[in-house]
Amino acid sequence: MRHKRVVIKIGSNVLTAVDGSLDRKRMEALVGQIATLHEHDIEVIVVSSGAVASGRGELKWRGGGHAKLDDVSARQLFSAVGQAKLINGYFDLFGARGILCGQVLTTKESFATRRHYLNQRNCMETMLANGVIPVVNENDTISVSELMFTDNDELSGLVSTMMGADALVALSNVDGIYNGDPSDPSSEVIRCIGTHNSDIDSYIQAGRSQFGRGGMLTKSRIALKVAGEGVEVIIANGRREEVLTRLLVDEEDVICTRFVPAARATSGVKKWIAHSDGFAKGVIHINEGALRALLQPLASSLLYVGVTAIDGEFEKDDVVTVVAPDGAVVGLGKVSADSARARQLVGTKGSKPLVHYDYLHLNIDVANQD
Repeated sequence: MRHKRVVIKIGSNVLTAVDGSLDRKRMEALVGQIATLHEHDIEVIVVSSGAVASGRGELKWRGGGHAKLDDVSARQLFSAVGQAKLINGYFDLFGARGILCGQVLTTKESFATRRHYLNQRNCMETMLANGVIPVVNENDTISVSELMFTDNDELSGLVSTMMGADALVALSNVDGIYNGDPSDPSSEVIRCIGTHNSDIDSYIQAGRSQFGRGGMLTKSRIALKVAGEGVEVIIANGRREEVLTRLLVDEEDVICTRFVPAARATSGVKKWIAHSDGFAKGVIHINEGALRALLQPLASSLLYVGVTAIDGEFEKDDVVTVVAPDGAVVGLGKVSADSARARQLVGTKGSKPLVHYDYLHLNIDVANQD
């Protein structure tokens, strides 16, 4: 069996019924499939949407008066009620099959520092080592708009790379990425996408999903990024019967879109840096000489002599954005000094690197340019 550890992302449109409430039957079917994976010694981490839908349905059923709430307050209310119902549902359904699951609530800020990142990873490693399935979701009760994940696609990508998963299976309400409008009978699912197929954006509609915050464009971009870190990504239809067992146990040729993983996986710390673009604290501007050095085949660190300017404030070990003379983003790196000290050393020789190559992640598009 090819996969030893997988992340299963269950989207809002898979778990949400037509009326916007939680689809309990679909949830039960997916739990049954995940239980089968568990029985085949595949470690599973579930990233599940559905808390907002669950809370919305519960409050509507009880006649809750939430019509006057703004969007953020409504989301917090629905998720506070719905997350309790959602995790209890998973706990009961897995428990009926003799499996324990546990709740992991997180926020975007929890991935911003290496210490918090490692704490989360260690927690889930302990759960898996003890046969407990982590059920992960964003803590919408304390998240606000500017600090929220794009959606659970972004969260599942972070979890997949953090946990060293072999595969991320993103379950949606369609069979994959189409080469045209999915409603057009002439459109077909793109079965395989390499890490350099950046032209797929032209095929994808930019609209958001009905109940989720993202859409297929978000899924494809995150999938390319995660695949570039060495994790296979599969986008499949979560409403297809036994889709997970057919994909991961029987290894059938299910209609889906597979993103081919990079042949060489990067280190754990580089994976964290690669997915920290939303957390970068400052900007490092470099000259042409430094750019050439970074893009050469042999690994090279970013030295102060190649730095021309520094924007923003940051502390030692924060992640910063590295920018070329033309303004293009070269990559992300963990700095060895705070912004005050770094400014003192701009353009000088003899100091240790501002960003060591072990802590530097280059942008794929830039790194592969001629």
